[in-house]
Amino acid sequence: MSETTKKSLYGMTLAELQQLCDEIRLPRFTAKQIARWLYVARITDISQMTNLSLAARELLSQNYTASHIEPIKVSTSVDGTKKYLFPTLQGQYIESAYIPDGDRATLCVSSQAGCRMGCKFCATARQGLQHSLSAAEIINQILSIPESEKLTNLVFMGMGEPLDNMDNVLAAIEIITSSWGMAWSPTRITLSTAGVAPNLARLLDSTKVHLAVSLHNPFHEERAEIMPIEKAYPIKEVCDILRRYDFTGQRRVSFEYIVMEGLNDSPAHIKELCRLLNGIKCRMNLIRFHKIPDSPYFSPSNERMIAFRDTLTAKGIQTTIRASRGEDIQAACGLLSTIEKNANIKNIRH
Repeated sequence: MSETTKKSLYGMTLAELQQLCDEIRLPRFTAKQIARWLYVARITDISQMTNLSLAARELLSQNYTASHIEPIKVSTSVDGTKKYLFPTLQGQYIESAYIPDGDRATLCVSSQAGCRMGCKFCATARQGLQHSLSAAEIINQILSIPESEKLTNLVFMGMGEPLDNMDNVLAAIEIITSSWGMAWSPTRITLSTAGVAPNLARLLDSTKVHLAVSLHNPFHEERAEIMPIEKAYPIKEVCDILRRYDFTGQRRVSFEYIVMEGLNDSPAHIKELCRLLNGIKCRMNLIRFHKIPDSPYFSPSNERMIAFRDTLTAKGIQTTIRASRGEDIQAACGLLSTIEKNANIKNIRH
């Protein structure tokens, strides 16, 4: 079998590695050895698994690989943010953003090539959904960048809707947080969702990662205009689910709110936000709208952002203004897009 058609060992959970060992008649304890080589030692070739017999390594190498998919381009912002471009196994492209900030080093990872949520203020949504990423492709974004060992935090806030790729995202989180895997605390991870209600409880029941809900408008009709998901899963339904969970401990829930001048920043919106979020221990992150081509929306002034923040805080909702990072390289919130690159693909091979 050629290297290009072999399946990656990366992205496999311990249970999947145990099943693989059963299938090729290796002892089950070998699965933990393989997992350690992958997620702790981070090897790039099965031949480096030196505590496995030569016969076992050769057996694995027949159908599997431990190589990474390297980024093919990096763009660097004046503020130090880096945007990495990766090819996918299905011939598309994705982007992820590395954001250094003092002692913190955050990677914003993608879960899909494109997105089918259709949010009108987001560049990713304009390209539609090409495909969901495998767990291997999600993990690859973390392990293949030069800053991999420096990372302190991970946010599923890149391209795609994580809860629209539930199984692969949960597998990636399991690998990142398990003792046999990368052994990260789940409190180092935040997952952002537009509110795919049927999968929300499953995420909260099976993980302890932080949650960020893309809110952007508290009124049903207005939110549906800019976020079509509101028609299927109203934000009120999402909030009703959240009220069933405890966010008073280590796990946090926050609401992301892209402020668009004259559209969602009135006193009426503030009043409705307070009503909608009543009973949920949360914080609000205000994000200045980043202009995308041919968009009818506009960013508010700094003074208006500050007034919006201070009014919400005074009403009991802890509110901050998120600093924009990487805007000059199109890496800021809502700007990730590979639509032009996808249109110009010429026989990419992996």
